[in-house]
Order: sequence, then C-alpha cells, then structure tokens
Amino acid sequence: MSSRPDAGVGDTTPWFASFWEFCARYASDRFGDEWHLSPELSLQIHAEGTAIPRQVVTYTPHGSNNTIELPFGTSLYDLMSSPMPSAEDLVRRHGLRLFAPAAALVRVPESFFARFPVEAQVALGSVADASDVLRPLLAGGHSTVAGRLAGAFRRVGREALADEILTTMRAAEYDVRETDPFRPQQQLRVVEARPGPIVSRITVLWEGMREHPIDRFPPPPGRPADPGAYLEFVDDIYRSDAYHSLSIEGYSVTPDLVEQVRAGDWDPENRAQDREQRDALAARGYWQAFQRVKRSVAAVLGGADPGTVTREAHRAWYRELFQPLVAAGILPAASLAGYRTDPVYLRGSRHVPPRAEGLRDAMPALFDLLENEPDPSARAVLGHWMFGYLHPFPDGNGRIARFLMNVMLASAGYPWTVIRVDDRDEYLSTLETASVESDIKPFTDFLAERVRWSMDSMEGEGDSR
Repeated sequence: MSSRPDAGVGDTTPWFASFWEFCARYASDRFGDEWHLSPELSLQIHAEGTAIPRQVVTYTPHGSNNTIELPFGTSLYDLMSSPMPSAEDLVRRHGLRLFAPAAALVRVPESFFARFPVEAQVALGSVADASDVLRPLLAGGHSTVAGRLAGAFRRVGREALADEILTTMRAAEYDVRETDPFRPQQQLRVVEARPGPIVSRITVLWEGMREHPIDRFPPPPGRPADPGAYLEFVDDIYRSDAYHSLSIEGYSVTPDLVEQVRAGDWDPENRAQDREQRDALAARGYWQAFQRVKRSVAAVLGGADPGTVTREAHRAWYRELFQPLVAAGILPAASLAGYRTDPVYLRGSRHVPPRAEGLRDAMPALFDLLENEPDPSARAVLGHWMFGYLHPFPDGNGRIARFLMNVMLASAGYPWTVIRVDDRDEYLSTLETASVESDIKPFTDFLAERVRWSMDSMEGEGDSR
C-alpha cells in the first residue's frame, strides 16, 4: 500500500485512498468472479459517492458470513448468497463487481430513495430507456417495484419513461399501482445521460443522405382535405399490406389467414391450433399493431408532428406485434420490454447493427432527426432505413420500419404504400447498399417508384392489392 513518506501513525489517508482497491483485490483473490456488492452500494458508487462506508458486504456463494476487521473502524463482511445474478446485470468498475444502475434500481428497497435521494436521482437519470428496467421487472414479475420506479421517474420529471413502465407491465397483465418512494419535501432534479458516438454517426449519415429523396420523390400531395376517406383507403389496403409485410419476414401466411384473423375467427384460449399456430399469432399481432398505427396516422392527418407521434407510439406497435405470442406462452413476458440488450446479426448481410448499449443514445437521436426534418420524403426514406439500420428491437424491426415509413408518408398526403413480397430481393438489396456503402440512392429510387404506383392506384381504383 502506497503512502507519503511523511505519513505518521494514525494517518487515515493511505488506507482510505486504497480502500476500494483493497476490497476488490481481496474479494477477487478469495472468490474469483463469483462475488458482487449490494445494489445500494452499487448505486452509491455509480453516483460518484466518495464517503468510505463503515462496512462493505460482498455477496458470494462461497461466503462464510464472517466479518474481517480493517483499519480505522472499517470492515469487510462476506455474505453467503446464491445464486449469482445474471452476467448482464453486473458491471465491473475499478475492479469492483457492481450491479448495473438499472438492475440495481429494481433491487434496492423503497427506503433507499428517501435515505439517498442524490444517488437515486443520478441512477434514475442514467437510465436512457425504459427497456433497461422493464427487462428485469417483467422477468421477475416485480409489479410493486414497477409502481415504485414509475413514481420515482415521474417525480424527477421523466413522465414518458414512467408511462412506458406502467403501460408495458399492464400489457403483460401485471397489476401495477404507482407510488412515490421519495419524501414529499425532497427537492429533486434529473441528471441526464450523455449521448455516445453513435449519435454523431447517424446525424452525419442523415445530413449526407437527405437531398436524394427530396430530388427523386414525386411532389407531396399535401394533407388530405378528407382524412376519413384517407383512413378508409388504409382500411381497404390492410389485407394486402399484412400479407406482403408478413411474407417478407418469412411467415407462411395467406390472404385468407389474414382475413380470418381480422374477422375475429381466432381463439387461442380455447383452440389449441390457434394457440400453437405461430403464423396465425403473427397475423393477429399484425392486426393489433395495424390498428395502433392507424391511430398514429389519424393523429398526423389531424396536424400532429409525425416524428413526435412515432417517438411516442413505436413501442406500442412493437408490443401489439408480439403480445399474442406472449399470451400464448410462446415468448416470455420479458420479450415485451423493448429495445434489445444483445448483439444482433442479420442473415446474409454485411451490416452489423450497432451495439445494444448504443441504442439508448441512438433512438432518441433518430426521433430528434425525424422531428427536425422539414421534408416528408426524407423523413419516409431515411426514417425507414435508419430504423432498420439501428435494429432496436429483438424482432419485428422490418414491420415497424414500414409502419414508420407510412406514418411519414401520410404526413404529406402520400398514400399508404405496400412493399410487395415479389420485390423482396430488390428491397433488401437496396437497404443493404444504404447500410454497407452509405448509398441511399437505390433505396430511394425503389421506394419512390412504389409510392408513385400507390398514388396512381389511389387515384384510380383506390385499392393497391
């Protein structure tokens, strides 16, 4: 242990300066990687708390429930505990094995927020997306904790994140009641997370690509004078859109199956074949999501900003797509949490989507770009491509990207446009060119042609099937 030459007996500085390094080295030497600190202490360290605790408790399956007395009134206690948390819930910092902030927030007791309001605020501010806390909440069925965290996020002004927790937990059929864990008199503020390099990248890509869609798209018709007629056209095109969109993603659906699901001839609670039929469940999810998207289109036709609408609604589209699979027990409830936490690789593609941790910065930046983009064709083309480029969800990204595209098209009166399964190879290859070579021109030209075809169809028969 290093110390200054003039340090005398009783000088605490050398010990306290080396305290955390000593704890990390001691625990690692005894227990290898099978130990971690408490969620409360983890949050204090993440929040740059500098006070040396009187006692550090290490949780480990190899503990002996023994206290080791250390200098100047400190101690180390090895608590026997099992099992170890999952690897994704733990992070290493300065040699210490800590809970990640989101995982720790799910585990700390309610009293932590009142006792350590500063650390709690920093931790709440470090959660960039609701998916981070929803995954452990859903996996563990923590309805009480979900209500507590929703109240905490709302107290520090993060209303959208609080609402997302409540909505998703209730979608998974948990009874969640919001509570505020802070003391009423505590003055609180939010500490936001700092954006990462991925934000700079997608911003540069967007600015470099936006001119080609503006040049190549047909002139925008303008928001329709009769929104009801536009929405009727959307209803009419549903069957074709669902068939082609699901078929592009590899589901074996037929127009008849799509119509059967829409008509309500689908009973997973009482018919085993419906419960086990993944294609039918996917068709049901598409129907549910389509209804949500149609509400978004209606809001945009009424004058709402399309970027803001999709920012607020895209998670709901995702939940509706996969809720039938969760209800049937094919997917776990945690599948509804939202943004992925694992790497993803696209079959047959040289493009590897960004790392999961970058999504917490990238997705808000994408919606900022959509909100700030004045041209509807650039919003439609770049919004569709960039959503797939980021690939934020574990599944369903292509379907949601096409939903997003159509909401952007509606904002300027372009008709709902179907990407046909017959065009799948060209569609995917142009997206690949944009992602790998940063060349948006082939995808723009492909999409502009499809939009022109839809405009002709809407003016003619009003049916693009």
